[in-house]
Amino acid sequence: MRLTLVPRTSEFYELFAQAGANALEAARKTETRFREYPNSSVAQADVKAIENQGDQITHDIIQLLNTQYVTPFDREDIYELATAIDDVVDLIEEASDLLELYGLESTTKHALQQCSILVSAVECLDRALRGLRAVSGVQASLVEVKRFEDEGDRIVREAIAALFQDSRIDPLLVIRWKDIFDALEGALDACERAAHVLGNVVVKNA
Repeated sequence: MRLTLVPRTSEFYELFAQAGANALEAARKTETRFREYPNSSVAQADVKAIENQGDQITHDIIQLLNTQYVTPFDREDIYELATAIDDVVDLIEEASDLLELYGLESTTKHALQQCSILVSAVECLDRALRGLRAVSGVQASLVEVKRFEDEGDRIVREAIAALFQDSRIDPLLVIRWKDIFDALEGALDACERAAHVLGNVVVKNA
């Protein structure tokens, strides 16, 4: 693939803004799906379509990266940021898929709390990505992502403890919910990884 010397740096910012908006839509749709489950207005196919769109955006970023000699920031950071955002959406879709795949009758208090925290974290990530070109409000948003990730860790610990403490719960149900909590926690962790990369970009280009 041929590299071009004509800078297309603005396209990177536009694609990352699209990636952030897409991740936020995935988080919000999945939160609605969990909250309204089992009679949700959001189908798994809706979340899957968003995940497919995220894959396309990631592909577009990597393809652009492979054809550009001049990039707005380090190539490694561009790649790592793109894949971290992609992981956020993939893991959100996985949690949504497992909810239906496992045939669960209802959601739990902790799952709803985790989904809400995830939406808040992705809102901050989306805001940081939209402000990346001008480095506007990025650091403040990144601090918030870390705070939400820490809060999500606390909720997951409480959720897992509650599952194992109730001897009346079917062991298979425990395993299924643990898988869902792991996916939601993984999405939050990926969000924090993306925020970490953004923080490095801001420092390097200050």
